Amino acid sequence: MPTAGDEPARSTLAGAALAAPQRGLPALARRGKRLGEDYTKPELLGYLRRDLLVVDSQVAELERQMAHFAQAEGFAMGYTYVEKFDGWPAAFEALIDSVNRCEVTAVVLPSLLHFAMRDSPFQIRDAFQHATGARVMVLTP
Repeated sequence: MPTAGDEPARSTLAGAALAAPQRGLPALARRGKRLGEDYTKPELLGYLRRDLLVVDSQVAELERQMAHFAQAEGFAMGYTYVEKFDGWPAAFEALIDSVNRCEVTAVVLPSLLHFAMRDSPFQIRDAFQHATGARVMVLTP
């Protein structure tokens, strides 16, 4: 029986968990809003296909345009997923995962052509909106 001067017994389970080495977060989990970002606005994610652009500098320009669009529409611009298109739409899958995990309500594309993969961009847009509940917006009609 413990006396008044004894330390309380420590849980071996809690002690083991605290002593366990900490794993780093995956790259997608570390992504967050930038310092000074307005957390009261809904987040807008971007998506574009690099193979539809002529030069790499167009990626940065489109990201600036998307950020301006987000601000004008009342959103906080989040991450822009850039598809390299080496056979598998990895960035598109990551976009879907982020939209579902973070409950994002809207995604912006430079144009609907960036959703043109194996099906028509209209079919992909409709399937994306139905599967995620997020609205697809475009910079140009």
